[in-house]
Amino acid sequence: MKGLGVSQGIGIGKAFIIQKKALDVEMIKVNDTDSEVKRFKNSLEVCRLEIEEIYMKTLKNMGEKEAQIFRAHEMILEDEAFISEVEMKINNEHVNAEYALNEIANSYIKMFESIKDEYLRERSEDIKDIMSRILRILLGINVTDYDKMDENSIVIAKDLTPSDTALLDKSKVSAMITETGGKTSHAAIMARIMGIPTVVGIEGILEKVKDSDIVVCDGKSGKVMINPCEKQAKYYMKKKQIEMKINKELRKQVGLPTITKDGYKIELLSNIGSPKDVELALKNDTEGIGLFRSEFIFMNRNCKPSEEEQFQEYKEVLECMGDKPVIIRTLDIGGDKEVPYLKIPKEMNPFLGYRAIRLCLGDTEIFRTQLKAILRASVFGNAKIMFPMISTMKELKDAKRILEEEKKELKKMGIAFKENIQIGIMIEIPSAAIISDLLAREVDFFSIGTNDLIQYTMAVDRMNSKLSHLYSQYHPALLRLISSIIKNAHEAGKWVGMCGEAAGDPKLIPVFLGMGLDEFSMNSPSILNSRYIIRGLNKKDMEQIAENTLKLENAIEVENYLSDLFSDDEKENHLNCNDKKEY
Repeated sequence: MKGLGVSQGIGIGKAFIIQKKALDVEMIKVNDTDSEVKRFKNSLEVCRLEIEEIYMKTLKNMGEKEAQIFRAHEMILEDEAFISEVEMKINNEHVNAEYALNEIANSYIKMFESIKDEYLRERSEDIKDIMSRILRILLGINVTDYDKMDENSIVIAKDLTPSDTALLDKSKVSAMITETGGKTSHAAIMARIMGIPTVVGIEGILEKVKDSDIVVCDGKSGKVMINPCEKQAKYYMKKKQIEMKINKELRKQVGLPTITKDGYKIELLSNIGSPKDVELALKNDTEGIGLFRSEFIFMNRNCKPSEEEQFQEYKEVLECMGDKPVIIRTLDIGGDKEVPYLKIPKEMNPFLGYRAIRLCLGDTEIFRTQLKAILRASVFGNAKIMFPMISTMKELKDAKRILEEEKKELKKMGIAFKENIQIGIMIEIPSAAIISDLLAREVDFFSIGTNDLIQYTMAVDRMNSKLSHLYSQYHPALLRLISSIIKNAHEAGKWVGMCGEAAGDPKLIPVFLGMGLDEFSMNSPSILNSRYIIRGLNKKDMEQIAENTLKLENAIEVENYLSDLFSDDEKENHLNCNDKKEY
């Protein structure tokens, strides 16, 4: 079977199947609503104690960043609006606690699942996780006994909640496979941090595998094999040994400069969402922060963060990074990203609506507060400011004007800030790419956001599975736009970075190097591999590769061309055995 690989690596071992008992909830009419409310509140207290235990275990085994997931679960348990809604349903409709909880929880889950933003949509998992835990307590259903797990187990389940993942004994888990899930789910994120190979989205695997079957899981390709033949097993054992040697070799990249064989220096930076992500970035020897997504400071709360709160967040990251650059993207939120206190109106097409810089220029109070916080923090490190979703010259000039006004205000107040702080913009809209020669005169740098640039260039909703074949970072239209952006910036004497997913693609790194991209910003675990790739290339040779790539007609041609040149994956066609099926 083929699924979506969300955490790289090879896992080989016996299947350990997690069959969760269905939480069947019936509506039962009750007379004593006070007893049902009390039962509901008792279940919240029991749940709170369980979550605290999981939090402490996660804190000990994985760290503060991962443990914070369960602080979010605790916040749900303490949410007065949620608790009140369940109690009202019990009292007004005279129904049992399980039914009332299930109905209210499903309304919340549906709301989150309707959000287009993948990261936010996956947060419905948190609600499902905590609600199923409370329901299990109310229904008296026991949890899976993980103590029965053997060494080198392949965990197989319909889905894995964050708490499921946290309770696993990492030393016994060789890989994880689920029928559902996505790349940005908490379970997937935790799997990557724990270093457990994971494949999601393999529908029906629970029907095809049984306990103690031998399973192979390739977390890179997304391929899963059940009861492989001897030849296949030997191949994957060898592949796993090679992988371990590669990872050991990659650690030798720590401390080395990111420089091509012919002496061309490149900067490799990390994308982060909060100060808690800095530890992983530094562990992977990042050369700076190429994208600090400041919107996460504004989310999962009931009111706007104050200037002081924001200042402390930016200051913490800058102090941790020392003299390394930290590019702080101003608020990139709106439309599909639900932040109730901002009262953003519902839109037919939020991706083309009132969001990012448009929202900030419309609500200058929130924008000015953020700019002041960034400027105040700038004296604690090497801060740079980046404006998202710029589509016109006027937007850029308006944003710069407001920034200058806040600088003057801080001067009047006698507050120190970095006066020559660099200003950049995200190039993620075709209009900005087309006028990048003009925009380059007004900024110090560009950062290309490939995720949205693909979406807007191809007119494709990146969350629409029926159109996934059109959403490709190998499309010649995208690559030609990127080439022209880099050329226009360089002609104006400005440097260019990239912070979209394509920046960490091993097949595209040589192409972007040949185009002259100055800085690559990516998820931290990709940095050492990217450095290894770049240190083995000649920029001059890559210029010809880039030129050849831009002549190709479609995404498939581009990907095949680059795969033939740069992919080191071994071909697996010879592995098929007549007596065994490959799933």
